[in-house]
Amino acid sequence: MTWIESLTLNSPSGFWNPIVWLAFLVVFAVIGYLIYSRGNRSYKSNTDQVKPFLSGNEVEDVEEIRVRAGDIYWGFIEALKGYYSVLMRMHSGDLRDYILWYLGLGAVILFVLVGGV
Repeated sequence: MTWIESLTLNSPSGFWNPIVWLAFLVVFAVIGYLIYSRGNRSYKSNTDQVKPFLSGNEVEDVEEIRVRAGDIYWGFIEALKGYYSVLMRMHSGDLRDYILWYLGLGAVILFVLVGGV
């Protein structure tokens, strides 16, 4: 038995050898470096090249262009306003309340599964 065979872990579904994984890692690292080395050499990191391009418009305040989560989900929240209003009244922000809800609902589910109802 050679030292490479001693590192191989055989199982019914195949084998695993760390030397093979290291060889693949080296091959893919070389491929990645070759792709990186063919990049644009005229790029300069501390110039206007790093600024976002917004159709040529200068952005003074980042808050003006930031999309908030409330803006993304506005349609869902507006359509389900009745459902969310009930959830907002139930929301207390206290972790103990959520643990109590979790344990209570877990007890009800267990009671139903065991056959109490």
